[in-house]
Amino acid sequence: MAAAGLRKGNARLPPEVNRVLYVRNLPFNISSEEMYDIFGKYGAIRQIRLGNAKDTRGTAYVVYEDIYDAKNAVDHLSGFNVANRYLIVLYYQPTKMSKKSDIKKKEDEITRLQEKYGVGSKTPGPGSSD
Repeated sequence: MAAAGLRKGNARLPPEVNRVLYVRNLPFNISSEEMYDIFGKYGAIRQIRLGNAKDTRGTAYVVYEDIYDAKNAVDHLSGFNVANRYLIVLYYQPTKMSKKSDIKKKEDEITRLQEKYGVGSKTPGPGSSD
């Protein structure tokens, strides 16, 4: 594959590059076999996880055996048309994903504390007269 040429040159990869890809804008009815057909062309795949919950449908995680295969897949499949939908293929970044869940946890904690202490969600501003 073309990735073998990259390895010999000992090219330095950007820090966000890793073996795990996050894929968005997938057709809801895509099968695992179709995913393996599309992504398997770029290298050996360790695992594919399709989102099947209401809020994760149309997304997937693709884990490659080799980082260069993952880079090759991102380079070639970003914008690829599947069933009239253009794929968005990104490197999985756990720090960004955990920040989203942290924000939700903090909002839930604030709501719980507001209910516990009987404080409304709207607090008067510095110039208000209460």
